[in-house]
Amino acid sequence: MRFRRRKLRPILTAGSARPGEFAAPVRRRRGIYLLPNLFTTAALFAGFFATVQAMNHLFDWAAVAIFAAMVLDGMDGRVARLTHTQSAFGEHYDSLSDMASFGVAPAIVMYEWALRDLGRWGWAAAFVYCAGAALRLARFNANIGSVDRRFFQGLPSPAAAALVAGFVWLAVDNRFQIRDVWLHWVAFGVTVYAGLTMVSSAPFYSGKSFHIGVSVPFWVMVAIVVAIFFVSSDPPKVLFGLFCCYAVSGYIYWGWRRWRGESNPARPVPHADPDTSAPN
Repeated sequence: MRFRRRKLRPILTAGSARPGEFAAPVRRRRGIYLLPNLFTTAALFAGFFATVQAMNHLFDWAAVAIFAAMVLDGMDGRVARLTHTQSAFGEHYDSLSDMASFGVAPAIVMYEWALRDLGRWGWAAAFVYCAGAALRLARFNANIGSVDRRFFQGLPSPAAAALVAGFVWLAVDNRFQIRDVWLHWVAFGVTVYAGLTMVSSAPFYSGKSFHIGVSVPFWVMVAIVVAIFFVSSDPPKVLFGLFCCYAVSGYIYWGWRRWRGESNPARPVPHADPDTSAPN
């Protein structure tokens, strides 16, 4: 006699279901927050517009577009925090937009305007600026949460772009009393300085401690009105002067702290290893 081996069947209880009766898990649709990403997209468009205008030799429009990108870039983060719409997608998208608007666009604008006539020195200076912006953004993303929020480590890329764009804007409007022979080399120095300062360790005040929703004294509103008046009176001169002061403020503050024997507040604080710091 032959005995057939019978397959063991799972025992079904009252609350169990058959294998074919298991419902597929419900997949939630992933989306992105529209409002802050609209500002980021607008900043990206302003950087792209600046590049196109530089290729068309409309350098004043290119400089204004970079300043517009800087304003829009400062708004997207604050809008995201006010509306509680922060996301990882928004952070990565903002970094890519900053690279295009404040890394590639200012380098192309400066190269097309003045650095082209310097030959290899010109494109080398433009590349130093572009690479500095990329390295600065990568280091900023890697050190999130390990640095003092009150300070930036190195010159932020929007300020560096404003320094370059402000110089172009002033020179195009014939506001500089510089000979044409030296103008290209001055542009070379401004570009290299901005690129190297972005990857420096100098502490630059970030302004992140200022909250829009916090009440302020009345004189603060008066100071804002006066600042708007001065900027509107002569935007190229005032903006370039302000960002020149900001571009050297980090080195001055860094030197002052070293003279007092204090550490650099923009240095990232290393995290303790839980495996080695735990008691035996």
